[in-house]
Amino acid sequence: MSNVSFEAPRGMRDFYPEDMAWRNRVFDAWRAAAERFGFQPYDACVVESLALLQRKSGEEVSEQIYAFQDKSGRALALRPEMTPTLARMVAARQSRLHFPIKWGAIAQCFRYERMTRGRKREHYQLNLDIVGTESVLAEAELLGAAVQAVRLMGLPDDAWRIHVSSRALLGELLAKAGIPAAQHPPVFMALDKRGKIPDEEIAVLLAQAGLPQDAIDAAFRLLAVDSLEAAAALAGEDSPAIADLRALHALAERMGYAPLLRFDIAVIRGLSYYTGIVFEAFDAQRRFRAIFGGGRYDSLLALVGGKPTPAVGLGFGDVVIGEILRDALGEACPVPRRGYAVGYMTAAERDAAVALAARLRAEGHPVDLALLPQKPKHFFSQAGASHARHAVYLGPDDIAKGVAQAKDLDTREAVPLALA
Repeated sequence: MSNVSFEAPRGMRDFYPEDMAWRNRVFDAWRAAAERFGFQPYDACVVESLALLQRKSGEEVSEQIYAFQDKSGRALALRPEMTPTLARMVAARQSRLHFPIKWGAIAQCFRYERMTRGRKREHYQLNLDIVGTESVLAEAELLGAAVQAVRLMGLPDDAWRIHVSSRALLGELLAKAGIPAAQHPPVFMALDKRGKIPDEEIAVLLAQAGLPQDAIDAAFRLLAVDSLEAAAALAGEDSPAIADLRALHALAERMGYAPLLRFDIAVIRGLSYYTGIVFEAFDAQRRFRAIFGGGRYDSLLALVGGKPTPAVGLGFGDVVIGEILRDALGEACPVPRRGYAVGYMTAAERDAAVALAARLRAEGHPVDLALLPQKPKHFFSQAGASHARHAVYLGPDDIAKGVAQAKDLDTREAVPLALA
């Protein structure tokens, strides 16, 4: 046993109570936002068929899968993302579902990847998906829910931005630059690495995909387009992709989060199944990887064997937002005080303390009941460090009177509390 490490496996996490305070802050905001926007909760097994995940072979995520064989020789994997699982579940009941559907899940995902600040090998993420409509209102609803979640977490709007682009728009512009549609997927994958590897290495990847030098130069020039107006001038005002991006911005105006949106043609998303509008949110200083990201994936249901069905989805991880919240709000997570701490002086007061705790809990209050007799100083010190709002300490005089004092740990005021 002397050789056993007390550390979690590399890239994995333990959650001590102080860590759970941050996690609960994020999860509570996710659940509240999803509920407000009408997303139905669902869940799925964390182990998936490797074949399902390898439908997107050749992508970076395929190289990061935790894969294994079970005792029957089946090729399985820990899910690296939730979208293929969602597609599988929808395809399994496609004829019985009433579309469009809005589903949401908090999923644990695993990827064997290089770790940096804000990047682990396991993480939780909120997945929101709308399946069964081509309307841009679906993208607007997804982003509205994500904005609601970030605001509920307490991060101010000036601390972050949502960068929006369109795979369809970039496809139109690549075609106008003379790059055929068959070469668009490897171009998307290569350009998505910009900022992660040097441009020289991206140029090599584009050349390996079969692009001549003039086409490589044209692809890089497109990434210099810095506004939707400039993109529209290249694509033409009759571009369906431009129309969708403008419709999204108009809807965001009505929903109250348009100031957060930024057109950014460099947002591509590395997964090949994206087909239309794509987006990624970043902190204002771009110190971290994306807070959340997603987009439209109208072909994925057919890819896993279902009927072609339009869909749009979003993944919002807990690691990056946790780092940003700590920087913005302080290392200790602010947790509102609730309920009672109940203590007692000697064993003679224990039964009364137990009865009081039971009554308060029956009334719906959280109660932290001391397990042993304590001196007053020790009890109030522990209660002050807890999340309790009120502290009640029972001594012989309180029992004799049938009344204790409930001390407010914020205001220090005490009010009488009957023991019977």
